This record gives sequence, C-alpha cells and structure tokens, in this order.
Amino acid sequence: MNIKLIAVGKTDNSALQELITTYEKRLSYYINFELQLLPDIKNSKSLSEEQQKTKEGELILSNIASSHHLILLDERGKEYTSVAFADELQKKMNVGIKQLTFVIGGPYGFSKEVYDRANGKLSLSKLTFSHQMIRLFFVEQLYRAFTILRNEPYHHQ
Repeated sequence: MNIKLIAVGKTDNSALQELITTYEKRLSYYINFELQLLPDIKNSKSLSEEQQKTKEGELILSNIASSHHLILLDERGKEYTSVAFADELQKKMNVGIKQLTFVIGGPYGFSKEVYDRANGKLSLSKLTFSHQMIRLFFVEQLYRAFTILRNEPYHHQ
C-alpha cells in the first residue's frame, strides 16, 4: 500500500518542517509515503470562504485518482486511539487498498465536492491546531501506527 498526505500550502516554520522530514524518513522503512504540498490559492483574501473552499477543492480533486481511497482530516471525523488507528490501517492493507490518500484542507475546511468524494473522515483531536502542526502530528501518528503494528518499542501503553 502507498500512503499520501496532501496539504494545501507550504510549511513556513523551519522547526516544524525539520520534524516532519524526520518522520517522513522514519516512515520510509515501513511504507511508501509521500507528502504532497499544493500551492496556496492566489488572491485568497479577495475570495469568500465558499469561493476559497471551491478553488481548493478543485485543486485537491485534480490530484486524486478515482482509485484512491480518500480520507479527510476533518474536525468532524472519527477519532481513534493510536492503537485503534494502527488497527484501522492494518484493515485497509488487508483489504488490498493500493493508494490511501489523506488530505488536510485549507483554513475553512473542504468543499462539498471533496466531502462527496471522500471515503471517510479522521479527526486527530477535538482541539484545533494550525494546518502546519497537523502535518507533523499526522506523520508522527502514522509512524507510531507502523511501530505498533510491528510490536516495536516506540509506543508505550
């Protein structure tokens, strides 16, 4: 299985980017992982929230093939413990999903079209975090999930 994380905009905090890169490298021992950064929408300040979500949605959907299993990182998504998230990943691998794609949307969430295309929604917390921090939290949790599946000592219960 290949896993991709799509996010809108670049990470401009070098400390966060360094940590994200660390977990990307660690993930490479377990799975084919790709972090794909989509460019920010130009002139977004002149657009309404709905217009911005629509433009971001078009950009997101243009980077997702029909065969991708799409999970949105969304505050209204299902919450998991780290162990349950690892189990969920294992189930997806067991059913033969070839491309699992997670998406972090823009500041206003996703367009209706993106929600309609999604196969599921995942929430990392009831708390709100910056989109840049969510990238780090997600890649760390993904790494943690694979260490759990391999019974490695990274995760403590």
